[in-house]
Amino acid sequence: MHDPISDLLTRIRNAGTAGHPEVSIPHSAFKESIARVLSQEGYLNAVNVEGTEKKSLKISLRYQGRKSVITGLRQVSSPGLRRYVNAREIPRVLGGMGVAVLSTPKGVMTDVQARKSNLGGEVVCFVW
Repeated sequence: MHDPISDLLTRIRNAGTAGHPEVSIPHSAFKESIARVLSQEGYLNAVNVEGTEKKSLKISLRYQGRKSVITGLRQVSSPGLRRYVNAREIPRVLGGMGVAVLSTPKGVMTDVQARKSNLGGEVVCFVW
């Protein structure tokens, strides 16, 4: 697989569109931290790690009625073009209605947390 983060985002987007209650994704620490940030922000119900030898992430999606809470999910930084910003340049998603996920020296966090900590980093994705 060339880009595991785009695979994570695409699987979440497709599962939400299809109305699946949960999705299973191959595990990595970075993918787990992105999923945990989305869970803390209220876009996902639960994130669990399953297996010992070959781990996988079991992500439980959140719905409002029959519609997914995640209406949009877009990858910003890719392996071919990394997007780095400093604390003053962190973008706002839909005027603050969405969340930008950043990978900073202190770990993966939202745009709001990064601004409060005065940290910049790589903009991984936008979620709204």
